[in-house]
Amino acid sequence: MPRYIGLDPSTKTGYVVLDEDGEIWEAREIEGAGKVDPGRMHDLICQVSRLIQPGDRVAIEGFGFASQRGFEMGGIGWGIRLNLFARKIGYTEVAPSQLKKFTGSGGNAGKEAVAVEVYKRWGFQHKSNNVTDAYVLAQIVRAMHEPVKLIKVQQEIIQKLRG
Repeated sequence: MPRYIGLDPSTKTGYVVLDEDGEIWEAREIEGAGKVDPGRMHDLICQVSRLIQPGDRVAIEGFGFASQRGFEMGGIGWGIRLNLFARKIGYTEVAPSQLKKFTGSGGNAGKEAVAVEVYKRWGFQHKSNNVTDAYVLAQIVRAMHEPVKLIKVQQEIIQKLRG
């Protein structure tokens, strides 16, 4: 049974697992232990790595360009990507604007607007915006592999991601 994984890499990484029917198997936020980097970042990357299994289909949010914590976020994001690469686990990179559009909100929508659209469309809500984004990413990668009914903008995003 395929698992569809959504990852929103951050200092508090959103992680969601869906099955082929869109049922949630797991939805949580992952934090690295400790207060000092690179140890905390390494712990976070290792935690994420242990959760992802060979055969999982993974979507990971692309890098945001406006982040003031760019180096730390880049380190975490690249650490996760390098780990997936080393384990020969492919992933789909989803731009932040594509994630937002897939919910039905605009590509520049704020976190709150995205959360509202996610709740309206799928009935999912979580206190963490990172987990909400990971949920959308899991829905995107699921839609790439399962016969899911999509609205026009979602179809366009899936086609772009397939290349």
